[in-house]
Amino acid sequence: MAGTRATVGFVGLGSMGGALAANLVAAGFDVVAHDAAGPDRVPVGAVGAADVAEVAGRADTVVFSLPDGAVSEQVAGEIVALAGRRAAYVVDTSTVGVAAARRIAGRLAGAGVGYVDAPVSGGVAGARARTIAVMFAGSDADCAAVTPVLAGLSDRRTRVGDEPGLAQALKLANNFLSATALAATSEAIAFGTSAGLDMATMLDVLNGASGRSSATADKFPNHVLAERYAAGFTNSLMAKDVALYLAAVQERDGAVRSPQNSPNSRSSRIGAVTASVWERFAAAAPGADFTRIYPFVKGT
Repeated sequence: MAGTRATVGFVGLGSMGGALAANLVAAGFDVVAHDAAGPDRVPVGAVGAADVAEVAGRADTVVFSLPDGAVSEQVAGEIVALAGRRAAYVVDTSTVGVAAARRIAGRLAGAGVGYVDAPVSGGVAGARARTIAVMFAGSDADCAAVTPVLAGLSDRRTRVGDEPGLAQALKLANNFLSATALAATSEAIAFGTSAGLDMATMLDVLNGASGRSSATADKFPNHVLAERYAAGFTNSLMAKDVALYLAAVQERDGAVRSPQNSPNSRSSRIGAVTASVWERFAAAAPGADFTRIYPFVKGT
């Protein structure tokens, strides 16, 4: 498909979206792209579009990379409302949550548009290196139709289910683990340094011991220790993702909760603590790189 110069649309050209759209250009697709912030974000080799309607009118498949479920639902609605649209499939790389993914899939299906839930994990650097993990879910027919587009996004792709929303569930679980590890590592490192330990020494030992995580192996050495704080993901987005995880856990628990259970079920207790930390950090420094949680935790 890439070799035939198929046209792919792209909506949302932030740090992640811009990198993914550039990957599609490099893979040989004709890319028509739009971002609400304006044409300056359109990657080299892609053609800018004035609005979502133009993207859906010119592309066979439209890829979303948007900040949340509300925006993804809005853009999906614009595609549904477009008469004479060309777009037959949507690939949503955004983190929107399980419920939103299912709503979007249903709305698009009613208009004859296939939907593949395909959130990504691995950061902007991973997107540029084509090592970012794409976890995707959808019907056999929809996934088969967009396989070349998914291959254009990254070299690491895993189908995780046959229903939209399942990839969101995995992405939320992943980000909850990432958020918890980074917050807990921040507290542990702050404790160690206050006791007189050297941070670099701590990380060297932890990475060869049972305390190793993506936080000790990547975020701390490359951003905290180096004082770069430029992982390319904001605390506000992480707080949003953890809140989505907590809401999804509580929604599932609600279906089986007995009258004796408290509103905060046992399965969400750790999630509630993690969510509280990230909510407070995002409120204190909205939009800060999420690796700056270390000085935030250290100072509290």
